[in-house]
Amino acid sequence: MPTFTALTTLTGRVAAEGLGEAMERLNPEPTGVGVFEVEDGSGLWEIGGYFTEAPDETALAVLAAAFEAKPFVVSELPETDWVAHVRRELAPVEAGRFFVYGSHDADKLPDGRIPLLIEAAMAFGTGHHGTTLGCLKALDFLLDEGFAATKVADIGCGTAVLAMAAARVWDGDIIASDIDEVAVDVAEANLRANGMAGAVKCVEAAGFDHPDLNEHAPYDLIFANILKGPLVALSPEISANLRVGGHAILSGILNEQADDVLTVYIQNGFNQVRGSEIGEWTTLILSKRGES
Repeated sequence: MPTFTALTTLTGRVAAEGLGEAMERLNPEPTGVGVFEVEDGSGLWEIGGYFTEAPDETALAVLAAAFEAKPFVVSELPETDWVAHVRRELAPVEAGRFFVYGSHDADKLPDGRIPLLIEAAMAFGTGHHGTTLGCLKALDFLLDEGFAATKVADIGCGTAVLAMAAARVWDGDIIASDIDEVAVDVAEANLRANGMAGAVKCVEAAGFDHPDLNEHAPYDLIFANILKGPLVALSPEISANLRVGGHAILSGILNEQADDVLTVYIQNGFNQVRGSEIGEWTTLILSKRGES
């Protein structure tokens, strides 16, 4: 089935949202409409619609004129088997001692590496994104430094690749949580696929708001690969749930946001151990200091 896109830009959130709502009333109807701010400081917003039939370009032209937007660019997308495409594009990832791969690359497992199977269809947390890769490399660094943990929490776990990496190298209480019920199901499926069912407890929770998370605190290591806003909001909870001398590995931080996040965590009782950048993303390793 062919897919068509219709894209335009304009200035201002109110106008962009209005145009997005107007697009939803087109005939043929779009299967989806997205309204996004262009993150380059220009003040522009992008409005896009997806169609399974060719859109009415005259109606799109009228909408563009009415909302003072640029003319819509209409394109027909080729039919694509996206899972097969992802499998071709996502080569295995090496992060120190860890090797993240899809089942289509099972014949490429190198000797002496710790394998983590994440299927290509699981888009977030495959290890290719700079945030997930940064966290795996941070864990590898701590292992090289001789750090060991018996209690680990992976907050905002996604595919649970970080929790699984911890469970591969340490025995103990390892718990993975996500606010999204689907992510929790994906995490449990990945554990089964890796022959690790039961090695990590998976729960649906916002932050540390779950009895299982509270029961196992304080932790030796906490992963939080989320975004700047939630990281800042969670900083007191992460501090309260981490033992003195324990480590936090934080990511989901754009490079230009790293100083702001670090400042908040220093105020909440942490010292920086290491910071690293992969592309536009920063990963921080922090240590909880004792009372001075």
